[in-house]
Amino acid sequence: MAKKGGALKTLLGFLAWLTGVVVSLSVGFAMIDNILSLPSYLGGVTVAMIAGWIVVITTAVSVVLAIVNHFGK
Repeated sequence: MAKKGGALKTLLGFLAWLTGVVVSLSVGFAMIDNILSLPSYLGGVTVAMIAGWIVVITTAVSVVLAIVNHFGK
């Protein structure tokens, strides 16, 4: 017997995941492009740029791992 609401639950889960990926990439690239920055006492533009690259790289790695995990079953 199929789970009740299984397709809707899967769709909503995917949309939440996709939203998280888009937001993470938007924030990461905004930090890299100096649109978002940190105050000088927290390291300023340089630390923000490094943090932006970390966000972008870890997001890309998590997307690849999620795809491999999904299709590797």
